[in-house]
Amino acid sequence: QPPRALATGKEKVNQDTIYIPLTVLLKSRSPCVLKYDFTILMGRTNPMATDFCHFKQSFSLCWSSVVDVLEALEKLLRDFAVPLAKVSGERLVELSHVWENGWLKAPPVTGFLSVLENWEEVLGLVLRPGQRFKGEGGIEAAAIHIQCFWRRYLARTAYLRHCQRKWAVGTIAVSWLMHTQMRHVGKALQARRFRQLENFRSRAQHLAANWKHIQSSKRTIIHIPSLGYSQSRRMNLRRYDILQNIQISRLCDIRGRSFPYNLTAIYIHYCSLYVKKQPLEDTLRTLSCSTNPFPRLFFQTHNMCLSTLLKYSPRTLKRIKHLIQGKQAYIVGGVAHVDDLAVADDLGVPILAPEPAIAQLYSTKSGGRRIFTEAEVDLPPGQGDIYTLNQLHGTLARLMTQNIHVQRWLFKMDSEHGGRGTAYCDTCHLSCYNWALQECHRCGPELQNTEWIQESVLLRYLDEVPEWLARYAQPAKTSCYPNWTCFLKTFLRQGGVVEAYPPSESVTCLTVDLLLEPGGEVTMLSCGDQLQGSCQLEAIGSTVPQTSVQQETLKSICMRVGQACLQRLIVGYVSVDLTTFLNRKTMEQKVWAIDLDLTYSDQLAMTQMLLMMTGGTLNCRTGCLEVPMPIQEKSQKQPPVVNRYAVIGSHLFHSNLSMLYHNVFFMVCKAHGIGFNMKRKQGTVFALYDGSDRCTVGMITVSEDLRGALVTFARNLSVIHQEISPSKMQGETNFKELIKNIEDVLQMTVKNKVCEYGNPGIKSMLIKHSDS
Repeated sequence: QPPRALATGKEKVNQDTIYIPLTVLLKSRSPCVLKYDFTILMGRTNPMATDFCHFKQSFSLCWSSVVDVLEALEKLLRDFAVPLAKVSGERLVELSHVWENGWLKAPPVTGFLSVLENWEEVLGLVLRPGQRFKGEGGIEAAAIHIQCFWRRYLARTAYLRHCQRKWAVGTIAVSWLMHTQMRHVGKALQARRFRQLENFRSRAQHLAANWKHIQSSKRTIIHIPSLGYSQSRRMNLRRYDILQNIQISRLCDIRGRSFPYNLTAIYIHYCSLYVKKQPLEDTLRTLSCSTNPFPRLFFQTHNMCLSTLLKYSPRTLKRIKHLIQGKQAYIVGGVAHVDDLAVADDLGVPILAPEPAIAQLYSTKSGGRRIFTEAEVDLPPGQGDIYTLNQLHGTLARLMTQNIHVQRWLFKMDSEHGGRGTAYCDTCHLSCYNWALQECHRCGPELQNTEWIQESVLLRYLDEVPEWLARYAQPAKTSCYPNWTCFLKTFLRQGGVVEAYPPSESVTCLTVDLLLEPGGEVTMLSCGDQLQGSCQLEAIGSTVPQTSVQQETLKSICMRVGQACLQRLIVGYVSVDLTTFLNRKTMEQKVWAIDLDLTYSDQLAMTQMLLMMTGGTLNCRTGCLEVPMPIQEKSQKQPPVVNRYAVIGSHLFHSNLSMLYHNVFFMVCKAHGIGFNMKRKQGTVFALYDGSDRCTVGMITVSEDLRGALVTFARNLSVIHQEISPSKMQGETNFKELIKNIEDVLQMTVKNKVCEYGNPGIKSMLIKHSDS
């Protein structure tokens, strides 16, 4: 301890005396040196306490700085109501030096607590929530804290409300600007479409008034095989690009006209990838026609219809304008779309088709039934425009009551074609069906149609039809709709038709293609019996000409349907599907009209190819394919015209065909004798649709009789399948189903011939011919 005079500063220090600072002595003292600790109770130091007095006396030289730290420490302890704090005097002095030198102007709480011996206990008390409000000035501190948080809450709430209003103002402004722009664009688009529609109607009137003159003068036909389906259906179709190119045989429309040099055909080719000229050139080489260049336009797309692509292709439109300049021209499209009007308006040519709105209205299954009803032709018992489940159950129960002998009922979607949107359900699975038959037989045919008899049957049907459909109804093509639930959901969304399947074991379907001329005439262009694949409700081919219905009956039905279409401003190419069967009661042939397509059909395109290859004419009045035969020598007495029969397959698919290039495919066919004999006007012709995929082809076989054409067709399919299908890689194909269907047709033909001639020898001869 330094001398008292040095501590008090009243006397001078002797020069022989050496002063050592207290901090140095504290650091270098031995462990036996006493500690300067004292206690603070309830945040206040007892100035009379012995330990505090000893500490104060020991550090009297730097007491001025120690007092400030001590007062701050006491205030901290009082604020947090610390009951007991043990202070280390040495650490308190060190902290005071740090504070005094300006190294730390405001030590944190942990800095103050570091001078305590029981700092862990005090720290836990200080960090306890709400402890500050228990100490000195706690009420005021709590009030200040509450006011601080409340003011911050009000300020932040006001700020967030301001930001939200600012964002809302910006959003409303942008939305209003976009709404205004969209409204202007919508009005401009609506006005443009209205102008296009008016121009379409004006050109249609001119086309109708000058149709005969146009047919006899120089003209250009622009073929646009566009499939203007809805977006959802386009996205769900497989190989959509190939489907839009199946009608490449439209090019054969230039065959054998009165003035062939006056007719030019422009065909818009659809392809998802850019390929070389091989597909069209191979097709033209197969057709054995001239190699005059045809405009072929390729696009890269994402399942967009051809008219839409052409609409957004100004260079293509400019090229077409150059080709048709100074000529009479019109467009022959596919499935109607609103963009057809835009393309026609840009080119300034009419369209040989009805308005898109009219086409969409009457190209549905329900619209077709309205046309058939107006034409007064026989159609299956049924009902269209069904959109609800209750309507479906009630309509089906009523139809089943009125047509008790129908054993299968069909459900067809309005917007689908072929077997994609068709389901069926058999009445044999209905538990009350046998009871209903017994009731009808018991009452007899006179009372069968009375109201009181049908009411009891109708009530039983209404009770059992919902469960019957849920358990036994199934889609025709499970690849499109795997079960009845998925099918029913789409059926009710699009609307559809309930229709009776012909009550017969032998049912034949046929397709007739009509041209409804703008001048008001109806012309039959093609007719053929359908060939079904795995799905019995989907046609993948046909036999031309048809042999199922008498020509007078067929012509009468077609003329009435054609006139009914013309009354509704439907012009252009129309395809009518009919079904024929034998009535069990009267043993008379019945013909029902089942479908109407307002488009250029695949059968008609393949028929054009058939007529070009044979150089013949399809006489729909007599139902004969008349082919002129070349006379090699004058001495030979050969009839100038003979009849031929053909089998057309437009949707032949085999996944293994993609492994063969077209030239290799032709070599394989040639090795097996598959080809066309131009002298005899019979053989096989292929239509190639795509040069990159190559999985889908078309095939036509021509023979002297129908049986020979069927046998040749089945043999070609069998040979091709065996050549391209190893045992371990059969591939996906519809060849087998079509071959089986042809075999059934041949067996039915044998039975019919045996019944006609009644001669076992003829039967064996026919069977032998079919086996060959």
